[in-house]
Amino acid sequence: MAPNLIIAIPTTSTSTTSKPYTVYNITLRQPLRSFILSKRYSDFQTLHKNLTLQCSNTSPPAQLPQKTWFKSTVSNPGLAESRRKGLEAYLQAINTTSDSRWRNTSAWRTFLNLPSNATSGNNSTATSSAIRSGDLQGPITDPTVWLDDHRDLKSYLRDVKQHLAQRDQAITAQAQHEATADARRSLVKAGTVMTALEKGLQIMSEGGEAKKAGKGEASGRAAQPKLGEGEVRRRRDLLTAAKKERDGLDTTLATFISKKNVAANGSDAAEATAGDLATLFKGQAVPGAFPATTSSRGRVLGAPLKETERTRELDNDGVVQLQRQIMAEQDEDVTDLTAVVRRMKEMGMQINEELVSQNELLGMLDQDVDRVGDKVGVAKKRLAKIK
Repeated sequence: MAPNLIIAIPTTSTSTTSKPYTVYNITLRQPLRSFILSKRYSDFQTLHKNLTLQCSNTSPPAQLPQKTWFKSTVSNPGLAESRRKGLEAYLQAINTTSDSRWRNTSAWRTFLNLPSNATSGNNSTATSSAIRSGDLQGPITDPTVWLDDHRDLKSYLRDVKQHLAQRDQAITAQAQHEATADARRSLVKAGTVMTALEKGLQIMSEGGEAKKAGKGEASGRAAQPKLGEGEVRRRRDLLTAAKKERDGLDTTLATFISKKNVAANGSDAAEATAGDLATLFKGQAVPGAFPATTSSRGRVLGAPLKETERTRELDNDGVVQLQRQIMAEQDEDVTDLTAVVRRMKEMGMQINEELVSQNELLGMLDQDVDRVGDKVGVAKKRLAKIK
């Protein structure tokens, strides 16, 4: 049976600190996600030592590459490549051996940023799967799984955007309905995961037991380690940004649904909407509306503009954002035009300088021609006297 975790060290890099050292980029591939870890050789030495201690002084199935005292991998690419291959073989030997005692140690999981222990890892995986299916709203109290589910939350939000785009491009009513239903389903999943993340972050920030998150939750769980204030603040900012994005998508989805309901009500609703527009614009002509009334104070400037493909599905905030984008594009065009005019001005000045230089050369040529003409005249007079 192939291992669920695929480990490789495809590349190395050099740190930019005051004392450079070689960094080995470890690629971890799991069935659902992949990520990269950066470790130096001393980290591998610490891993080997801890694995040996936690397995009753039994060394792993492979040995670390020997450390060289008189050569540096920073200045020796061949040595760095040889050590990279040795470290990769070392990790793969532990990962693929039939004896799983080294993989079950906390040293191995800490080194690869895997769940803190086998039991909690299984529970976290089960909890995460249940949340994805929408059957559970329990807190996520494992720090590593919390980050994994936050990535799932971002993927759900991306799915909502994709479904809304498909709904906008759909031609038939059935396709629009299916896209809307898929967007709503992904939005509900995102809300479920967000609730679990908020509860889990609250527990991890307090360092208490999981039963503090609310009533009806399982009791007797082990206390979770308390996260630092900086890490809690960073994760809370991630949740805040995701919540704003979800609220915006929820508003957009509600707008699509309301437009669908208006379209389903028939021509009466359309006439009422057109009448409301005519009332709002106070006497301006609106296609399909009731006859407009002219104000006694004079004509009203600023007739309503026609909808375009870029503004048809946007709300007020979206139109304002579109206007800002168009103004920014126009500013860039003006900047480009200014640069072109400046270049044309420089070319004109160079052409003028070249013309002045050519005129000076032509003047000198005229003077030379005049002198040669005078000499030719003198020569002709002398020839005439000789004859």
